[in-house]
Amino acid sequence: MKAAWFDEFGAAADTLHVGEQPNPEPGPGEVRVRLRTSGVNPSDVKKRAGAFPDLLDGGLVIPHSDGAGVIDAVGAGVPAGRVGERVWVYQAQYGRRFGTAAQFVALDGERAVLMPDNMSFEVGACMGIPAMTAHRCVFADGAVTGQTLLVTGGAGRVGHYAIQWARLAGAKVIATASQPDDGHACMSAGADAVVNHRDPNWSAAVLDNNNGVRIDRVIDVEFGANLPEVLKLIRTGGTIATYSSTQVREPQLPFVQMMFRDLTIRMIIVYAMPETAKQSAIGDISVFQKGERLQHRVTHTLPLSDIARSHELIEQGGFRGCVVVTLDE
Repeated sequence: MKAAWFDEFGAAADTLHVGEQPNPEPGPGEVRVRLRTSGVNPSDVKKRAGAFPDLLDGGLVIPHSDGAGVIDAVGAGVPAGRVGERVWVYQAQYGRRFGTAAQFVALDGERAVLMPDNMSFEVGACMGIPAMTAHRCVFADGAVTGQTLLVTGGAGRVGHYAIQWARLAGAKVIATASQPDDGHACMSAGADAVVNHRDPNWSAAVLDNNNGVRIDRVIDVEFGANLPEVLKLIRTGGTIATYSSTQVREPQLPFVQMMFRDLTIRMIIVYAMPETAKQSAIGDISVFQKGERLQHRVTHTLPLSDIARSHELIEQGGFRGCVVVTLDE
């Protein structure tokens, strides 16, 4: 099969190779998927750059956890009727070396989810990390109906879905964005208001858009950098659900201030989500996609031969939406 891999850490252009690798065979409880697309996420890029030094101990790595395609073979214990299913896959390269940057992947059948008829393979490659992380951020601490949520970086891959999940569940949503186009994207996704997080004291603008009432929950893309402003706007007993802190990698917490506010900090990574949370996200993705109530943003689609460029796009940033590698060549 045609695949991309790396067998050393470093820059994308120096370490990612494209060529032939053996076709995988599904083991017990597994399905084999003929992939059409592979989603690229920050965690994939960080792994290739060396964030997990023991990752290569077993040999080369085929990157990427997310993707979509068609089941073409099943292992023992999996109904033969699954062959031919259009599926999106997640966690393909979590705790294992072989992910979705290849024409075929064999993985646990539970990680291959039946796609609604109106979901494209490109969109399917965005469901695993972006959509499921956003779902967990919004719902991990109970229902949000009638609450007000702040989504920082609302035009980003996760933020875009977080706005939608919160709004679909009956919450008021305020988002942050620093560019006019990003603000428009947030409003299109369902935000009630958008404030510019580049402005000094932007927390005041958030409160102004909520009639001076403090926010119930914050979905945060830059925990360390945003914390000082977030503490000015979150209510006592509120929750900060965060999935990234890139600018300030090891934040210092004002413990006493946060303790006396009875705040909950929930740190989220999709791989460690409870299985019940994963199934809840999968169920909602299916229901709302079938009802055509989810918006998707695929901003870059590249062939497997340009996989290095796909990683570089993630590293460079400056755009909003999902990066997808196609595997039809």
